[in-house]
Amino acid sequence: MDNRRIEPCAVNVASETGRLRAVLLHRPGVEIERMTPLNAAHALYSDILNKPIVDTEYHYFSGVLEKWTQVYYVEDILEELLRDSEIRRYLVEESCDMDNCDDDLSEQLMELDDKALARVLIEGYEDPEWDGKDEERYLLKPLYNLFFTRDASSTLYDRVLINSMSFEVRERETLIYEAIFRHFFKVDTLNAMQWDRDARTEGGDVQIASPDLLCIGQGIRTNTKGIKYLAQTFAREREQFNILVQELPKSPESFIHLDMVFTFLGKHQCMAFEPMLKKTGLFAGKDTTLISIYKGNISYRKVNNIVEGLNSLGWEMEPVIGGGSDPWVQLREQWHSGANFFSLGDGKVMGYRRNTHTIDALDKAGFAVLKAEDVVEGRASMNAYDKFVVAFPGSELPRAGGGARCMTMPILRD
Repeated sequence: MDNRRIEPCAVNVASETGRLRAVLLHRPGVEIERMTPLNAAHALYSDILNKPIVDTEYHYFSGVLEKWTQVYYVEDILEELLRDSEIRRYLVEESCDMDNCDDDLSEQLMELDDKALARVLIEGYEDPEWDGKDEERYLLKPLYNLFFTRDASSTLYDRVLINSMSFEVRERETLIYEAIFRHFFKVDTLNAMQWDRDARTEGGDVQIASPDLLCIGQGIRTNTKGIKYLAQTFAREREQFNILVQELPKSPESFIHLDMVFTFLGKHQCMAFEPMLKKTGLFAGKDTTLISIYKGNISYRKVNNIVEGLNSLGWEMEPVIGGGSDPWVQLREQWHSGANFFSLGDGKVMGYRRNTHTIDALDKAGFAVLKAEDVVEGRASMNAYDKFVVAFPGSELPRAGGGARCMTMPILRD
């Protein structure tokens, strides 16, 4: 980062598909190389990643976004925040406390310059006495999952929901996001754990359909108490509001969030995993519930599936089926985030190119298929198309367990 100050924008997201004006990203750094086969599962990865390939893939992913909107990077904002002595002290002491570091380490970290400290808070701090044999090499743990900026915080209209993470390895991420949104963007935050310590929410499960409707996944990451917190919050604040809840399988790990099986492509189109709609296979017996809020009263009723629930609220939603028509291909492409698209605007999305049958389904649904390389290198203009999908390369990134929506945290949409 140079010496120019980064200027904050307004924070407001009232839909999944409004024209994207600003987004928060984090480039995968050294932290992802600090996994081994021994700690990968603890870090919530199914495999270790090849960083040079990750870097190339992420270059095209972030490059598309930089062509379209204002992009903020976590590490740049964090470095700027660390110029403030009170914020610096708070982040260091809380980080060390959460990872059970001693006071001596806190004081050592306080002596680092802003850039070095920002890196340590993300990449971790190695034990100088590590003997090469102990499985735990880092006193301050690396934030292996930080490039999934969606999960630990979620823009929720004109506030930010600081999510209550379900796994300890991700809890420290919330310290950074809380600081970013309270002190840099200067917006109010919400947190379900401040209401009930057992309440859990994560950003991959939170989709803002419209100013009066949320779609929420309920599974291993977001629980019923987290959803109850959101329902009670909006019951106090809104005369009328709806939350459409889709129950998710507890395993395998490819179903950790709602956006792994359902994402909005535009005002009237969505990407969906067919077994979720038909309630077959792993989704047999998984409920879809419409929570209706009216003048402080909260009511619940079952609906057949998430698309029918949307239609019952006046939407005309056409699903595009991830993986096409073959059930085996649907499972294969869902495993590598085939339903996990990120909207740049109405009918303007991006996702992994490797999911060829899903990209073909979008092509048949009227989306022009653009290569990320062509967009980034100036051979194709997204502005030339009313509807498009930018397909970016992904062989290593998908093995981390997330897609385009997971790696983006929208800050401002029209």
